[in-house]
Amino acid sequence: MGVKGLSSLLEDNRMISPDIHFRKSKLVVDGNNMLFHLYFSSNLDQNHGGEYLAFQVEVQAFFKTLADCGIKPYVVMDGGSSTSDIKLETFKIRAREKVQKTHDAALMGRKGRILPTLTKHVFRQTLNDLKVPLVQCFGEADGRLAALAKEWCCPVLSADSDFYIFDLPGGLLQLDHFRWRAVETHRGIPCRRYSMSSFCTFFNIDPQLLPVFASLAGNDYVNLRDVKWARYLPAGSPKMKFSGTNLVGLLSWLGARADRTTEDTLTAVMDLMPSMSQQRQTEAQTMLRKSMLEYRLPSSSLRGFFSQGTVPPLPAEMLRCVPEWVRAPLARGELNSDVLGLLVHRRNKLRTQVEHSDLQSSNLTSKHIRQVWYGLLLAYVVLLDVPLMNARLPEPLDLTRYEENEGLRTKNKTGNLEVQGVTLKLYRGRKLYRPTSSVVYILTTCQVCLETLGVEEETLEGVPAHLRLPVAVTRYWLRRASPEPTLLKALLMVMVQGELNRRTGGITGWQGYTKHLSKPLDGVVAHSFNQWQACLHDYSKLNLLLYTQTVLFP
Repeated sequence: MGVKGLSSLLEDNRMISPDIHFRKSKLVVDGNNMLFHLYFSSNLDQNHGGEYLAFQVEVQAFFKTLADCGIKPYVVMDGGSSTSDIKLETFKIRAREKVQKTHDAALMGRKGRILPTLTKHVFRQTLNDLKVPLVQCFGEADGRLAALAKEWCCPVLSADSDFYIFDLPGGLLQLDHFRWRAVETHRGIPCRRYSMSSFCTFFNIDPQLLPVFASLAGNDYVNLRDVKWARYLPAGSPKMKFSGTNLVGLLSWLGARADRTTEDTLTAVMDLMPSMSQQRQTEAQTMLRKSMLEYRLPSSSLRGFFSQGTVPPLPAEMLRCVPEWVRAPLARGELNSDVLGLLVHRRNKLRTQVEHSDLQSSNLTSKHIRQVWYGLLLAYVVLLDVPLMNARLPEPLDLTRYEENEGLRTKNKTGNLEVQGVTLKLYRGRKLYRPTSSVVYILTTCQVCLETLGVEEETLEGVPAHLRLPVAVTRYWLRRASPEPTLLKALLMVMVQGELNRRTGGITGWQGYTKHLSKPLDGVVAHSFNQWQACLHDYSKLNLLLYTQTVLFP
């Protein structure tokens, strides 16, 4: 998640990251960073549902530029949180902040860097169409991404300041300064290359103490606010922002202790806080050590995936809760990373969309779809060959959006979902078996899909195969949306325009569109469209699950 203020500090000290032209090399790409950067740097719509076709064009242009410069990209994406749940509190804080941003965006038209619901799906699908190598890790990707880059001696492309701490022989190409639109094909892409060795030389710090620096600086795990690092600034230091003052002071303090071990340094930190109780000091040291472990590079497990398709090993603590049949599709990015969150933590984090905070979450419309998804996944893990009729399914905790009430106070709205009831209704005593082959029984899975949406197969006769999913979802949405939708004609027009673009190869209909989108939202229309997108998003996840390796026997 990054070391706060470190990117700004490097901006103030440009000599640490010299300008270069990059070409003819492998490149390990931080996929999550990349998709956020591409969307937000392209000035695409954030508040009115997103501009997915325009985003697809941007992704295609970016990877074509890499190919023209002889750069071979390997995209690595996060696969959900780790089993430790150490960042759960951080997630809750950010969820509250995101609700405030969506509230402001809906009322005043502000841009809050809110990624539209289907952006990640479009990104993965576009990379698949372009045949760009992609892997989705089992948990956070930073360490494995860095380990692969170190093994290949090639750079990492990212904006995450955690990569300033890793020892990367090929360095880090800073995403904000990767000027791929200003490329000179014969020279390469203008960019800046950062190296850990340059940073340590500039600030006169032992490289072994960089993980200590990152942890003390206040990342997602540890924030020791009681220590005023600014008092250790060297005499005559130039004026800088508060965060930069603290970081430089901390670096100066660590630089004066270059001859000490990591444990000596941690003990010295505790000595700076004599008022802290012994128990609190012990807890702080434990958290610091956990944080520092995040910067210890694991053995590379991704090279075999990219060269031979070998699925990376699961962390030991996930072996009992993540079945064999979902591992390869997860690694290939065919299943959403939410699968891991559900299997490991019995918890699902729902998407937050731009809408008025006094309305109910738009995710409620697609709740039934998610319940079927939960039931299918948890049945495989817990039931195996046990008939569903006689089984009790564990009920996952659903972390819905943090809703705002009067006074914009936040409330964590959680609740148990009726997974068992929905699953029993669907299968009526059928058995779910662990898959023993890659055979897919299309008829049965189609029945599950149609029953979930309450749509008869005859209804879809005459609809092109690639449009059946959005049409069926729209039927479901029309029945469940509240208040009654008023934008059906607009949705149908968008589908027709999309089909026209597909057949003609054109991308008409979006250029210049964002110039006219600064007005506040029509709350009712936006809420209705958000409900439709939530249904499409959740049903797409269910559809992928059923058609990946699921085998259902009647």
